[in-house]
Amino acid sequence: MVSEEYNVNTLCEALEVAKGTYYNHTLRNKRGETKSAQRRRELFPIIEQIYHESNQTYGAGRITVVMRERGIPVAEGTVARIMHENGLFSIRGGAKTLYYRNKERKDNLIKQDFSVKEPNEVWVSDVTYFHFNNKTYYLCAILDLYARKVVAWKISERNSTHLTKGTLKLAIIDRAPAPGLIFHSDNGANFTSYTFTSYLKELDIKQSFSRAHNPYDNSVCESFFKTLKQEEIYRKDYRSEKDMLRSITRFMEFYNSDRPHSMNGYRTPNKYEADYYKRKAVQKS
Repeated sequence: MVSEEYNVNTLCEALEVAKGTYYNHTLRNKRGETKSAQRRRELFPIIEQIYHESNQTYGAGRITVVMRERGIPVAEGTVARIMHENGLFSIRGGAKTLYYRNKERKDNLIKQDFSVKEPNEVWVSDVTYFHFNNKTYYLCAILDLYARKVVAWKISERNSTHLTKGTLKLAIIDRAPAPGLIFHSDNGANFTSYTFTSYLKELDIKQSFSRAHNPYDNSVCESFFKTLKQEEIYRKDYRSEKDMLRSITRFMEFYNSDRPHSMNGYRTPNKYEADYYKRKAVQKS
């Protein structure tokens, strides 16, 4: 689990990491980074948010104006460079091309068939939100359809491509799926952005989409989020952000390791997946 925007004290306490270790790691990662590169890295989340707020219609000029109106001094050339480096292009510049590309990429490959034969065949993902301490938090989760196992999740105060791509990166690192994996989600900008779809293509992952306004096409995620809220978020009175992070982390671990799932013959996701690999090992021996 990784969170994007909590202060250092909260993160270090929640993850039980010394602040000195955090700062040493941060400094090591920044060695050799120019001030210009650091500036671009800091500006990117702001530019990306404005870009998606405009439904991908704003180019560098308009985004620069919005940033200046929000009190962020920046040159249009800097914004243009950051957008180019991260694949953020106004759809107005190539609306017809984008239209046909979108038609091609929004196929529903699973068509409500949630039965798979092995792990890492189909992953499903979505983003939900909840409120705590007068703030809105967005939680992205990815589940492996085989055992209904949560393979990655992440929380942010911004609902952005940065959140969905970051969650996917965690799943890739942990699971290392073979090429050909299907990744299914809704048609939200988080999942249809050039940055996200390009990342999937780099990994040779096939993208599948639910039909608009049809929650049944991604009912596995819908069901999981309902369980998460009923059994965890709506039942707990969190004392702090640190407490909230720890509690949700414990729930995710409980869900995979201890909570029997009806689709698994009332075995836990971890047990159901482990049984698959045991059978495979026996077949090879």
